[in-house]
Amino acid sequence: MESVNPNLITCIVQRGEADKVVAAAMAAGAQGATMYYGRGTGVREKLGFSGMFIKPEKEIVLIITKDEQTDAVFNAVVKAAQLDKKGQGFAFLHKLDRAVGFITE
Repeated sequence: MESVNPNLITCIVQRGEADKVVAAAMAAGAQGATMYYGRGTGVREKLGFSGMFIKPEKEIVLIITKDEQTDAVFNAVVKAAQLDKKGQGFAFLHKLDRAVGFITE
């Protein structure tokens, strides 16, 4: 069994942004993604009045990448979702020990 040093990029974005994130990830080399809905809490309350403009409904995108493509995919996701702007969402990276069913070619 070939080791691909898999990583998991988790991206939590505003509702309606996931398709754009997935398209950018795939253009950067990702083989695919899983999307689902969630509801955020906490940040809106801490932001006070300006938090009223942040909707609690979120889209969560999971992307498995090979180690050598992780930086390109992560950067594409950040750019597509404008995660460098406050209140747009966030992304984080997990190093995985193993993954099965992950298409490497």
